[in-house]
This record gives sequence, C-alpha cells and structure tokens, in this order.
Amino acid sequence: GIGAAVGGMAGKGVGGLVNPAQEDDYWRNNYQNQSHYTPGYTYDDYAPAYALGYNGKGRYPGSYDQNESYLSDEWNSSKGSSRLSWDHAKVASRAAWDRVERAIPGDSDRDGK
Repeated sequence: GIGAAVGGMAGKGVGGLVNPAQEDDYWRNNYQNQSHYTPGYTYDDYAPAYALGYNGKGRYPGSYDQNESYLSDEWNSSKGSSRLSWDHAKVASRAAWDRVERAIPGDSDRDGK
C-alpha cells in the first residue's frame, strides 16, 4: 500500500521528525475540510500529493519554493492512480510540507511560514 512505500522514503535532514503514518492519518481525516479540496476527488487522489509534501520536507533542505521543481518531477513517478494534475497536487503537497514545517521547532527553512 501507499503507507509502506511512503514509510521507506523518510531519511535525511528533518526526516526523523516526520511520522508518515501520523501525517497520513491527519490528512485522511481532514482533506475534505481543506480549501484546496475539490468535491468529486477521493483521498486516493490526494494521498500521493500529501505524501510528496511531508516526505519531501524530510528529504529536501530549504523551502518548498526552492524544491518545487524536484517535487514536480517526482509527482509524475509517484502519483500512482491519482487524478490530480501537478497544478492541483502542488497545493496539497505544499499544505503537507507546511504542516511538517510548523511542527519543527524554529523556522527550519527560514521562509517565515
């Protein structure tokens, strides 16, 4: 499943502070309440985008904007059966990135968010 694939991705940097199972549970329970949610899409559409964001924060130093091109490239290979385009997925992945960022003491990527 997605959880197993996602769990193996955490590693360097702040990766040790990212709990993929906890993040997945949070987004599964809250995705329909997000401003980026579009009715008609399921959690299976959003899950890979969230995973890209929270795991990306664990892998890439710097801000989301500094790493968006890497994340965009990864989206095409990691989206699985998600129906989201990158333009739609990037909003969800940024939300997941920012959620992890806020949980880290201090402003680790120094972007003020």
